[in-house]
Amino acid sequence: MKTNNILKTFLVASALVLYVTGAIGQTRYFDERYIYTQAQLNPQLINPGAFGSALKQQILVNYRNKWSGIDGAPRTLTLSYNGPVGNRLGVGVSIVSDKFGSLETTKGALGLSYMIKSETNQIGFGLSAEYIKHGLSGFGNADPNDPVINLALGGAEYFDASFGIYGIYMDRLTYGIAIPSAVSARISNVDVQSTDREVGVILQFGYKLDIQQDITMTPGIIMKRLANVPAHIDMNLNFGFLQDKLIAGINYTLGADKRLGFLIGTKVEKLNLFYSYNTSSNQIQDYNNGSHELTLGINFGGK
Repeated sequence: MKTNNILKTFLVASALVLYVTGAIGQTRYFDERYIYTQAQLNPQLINPGAFGSALKQQILVNYRNKWSGIDGAPRTLTLSYNGPVGNRLGVGVSIVSDKFGSLETTKGALGLSYMIKSETNQIGFGLSAEYIKHGLSGFGNADPNDPVINLALGGAEYFDASFGIYGIYMDRLTYGIAIPSAVSARISNVDVQSTDREVGVILQFGYKLDIQQDITMTPGIIMKRLANVPAHIDMNLNFGFLQDKLIAGINYTLGADKRLGFLIGTKVEKLNLFYSYNTSSNQIQDYNNGSHELTLGINFGGK
C-alpha cells in the first residue's frame, strides 16, 4: 500500500510538471543530450530515470570532439556519477562543459530516481534539477564597451527540471522516455529575447539477443526531439563477444547531422571503455575529420 501511494504521488507530480511546461519560453542554446552517440550503453546521460538502474556505483567520463580538425569546433566534456541508495532510490550527479568557438555552456545536474522491481521487470522514475549557463569566453577585437557584448560575456543562467522513466524487462528489453527541461526558468538578468519553447522528448528502446554462445546482438533506437535541434533518430546495432569483453557496433542517425559511424569497446572487471567515430553526409564533412567520442566508466560496489 505504501509503495502504491508513493507511486501515485509521483505520477501526479509528474503530470503537474508536464502541465506547466511551456509556460516560460526563452532563447536557448541546443540541448546537450543531442551530442551523445553512446546513450544506448549509458542511458543515464539522457534519462534521469536510469539513475541507479545498473544496481552498482558508476563514475563516467565522456568526451566528444565534433568536427575535429576545424578551429573552434564543438568539444564537450561530461563528468557524472550515479548509483543506487538503499533498495528503491538512485542518485545521479553530473557536470557538463561545452565549448563551440567563443560560446561556452556549463551545466550542473542533481537527480533522484525511485525504482520499482519485480522478478521480471525493473522500472525507475527520475527527476533532475539542472543549472545551465550560456556565455562567451571572448569576442576577438570587438569593442569591450559594447553593451550587447558585455551582456553576452556575463552569460545567461537558467534553472531546468527534467523527468524520465527507464525500465529493464527480463534483463533483455530496455525502454525509456525522458522529458528534458520539462520546466525551465531564466534566473539571470541578461536581457535576451524570449521565444516560444516546445517541450522536448526522448524515446528509447533496445533488445538483447543471444546469437550463439558468448555472442550477443543488441539492436536499439533512440528518437529525440530537443530544443534547437532538428528531430532525429539514432539507430544502433551492437555486438558483444565473450561476455562483453569485446563490444563492436554501428550506428546511424536519421535527420539532424545524418551521422554514420562505428563503436568499439570493452567491459573488463570494473572498467568500461568505449570509442565511437562518426562522419556526416552534410557538406561540412568535406572540411573536417569526423567526430570522436570516448567514454571511460568505472564501476564499484553495490548499494
